[in-house]
Amino acid sequence: SLSCRLYCEEEKDPKRRSCQTVLAQALDIVVRSFAPILPHLAEEVFQHLPYKKDSEGVFRTGWINASSAWKKPGIEEAIEGACAMRDSFLGSISGKNSLEYEVIVVIEPGLLFELMEALQAEETSSISQLNEIMMASQTTLLSELPKDTPTDANIIKGTFLINLEGGDIREESSYKVIALPIAKARCPRCRRYTCDSSSTPCPRCLKVLAGKGST
Repeated sequence: SLSCRLYCEEEKDPKRRSCQTVLAQALDIVVRSFAPILPHLAEEVFQHLPYKKDSEGVFRTGWINASSAWKKPGIEEAIEGACAMRDSFLGSISGKNSLEYEVIVVIEPGLLFELMEALQAEETSSISQLNEIMMASQTTLLSELPKDTPTDANIIKGTFLINLEGGDIREESSYKVIALPIAKARCPRCRRYTCDSSSTPCPRCLKVLAGKGST
């Protein structure tokens, strides 16, 4: 999640810095967009931006010109697919704390599975982009249903239509989402259930704290 990246990651961690970059870019576009309608407010916001600016005023920056580097092929579909699976997960737990669960996502080999692998390279992770989107404490990405899946597990089925390159590539893929209560303790620092003991931070937080201590 956004708060976890900003407040739990190490200060110069690429995840934290990339999040700050996106927030700065979004703010820049929003401010320049409403500048013709709310000039005084836009200028006040621009003058208080906490980073170096190329111009002295918002009206000297020119119009919006987003970099093509933001247009990474497939990333929009990957995020939308993950959000569809997240909605299935959250709907299955009826307003309960999502961090108290681990999620198993099952997708048959194909384009949708490859897109999800771009968000989570490991089979199981508590710090991947996919897990951040799912809002769980841990996410497992598989190509087939685990043999040890509990018989009473609530398996949510869904489909997602992938539309790439202006419709030249279209593929409807099915997926399954299983939410299981996680059997780990809550980390006292990041509040995710990723610890063996509630008195000790999780491995990710221990690494961050060790880095702070050495600087």
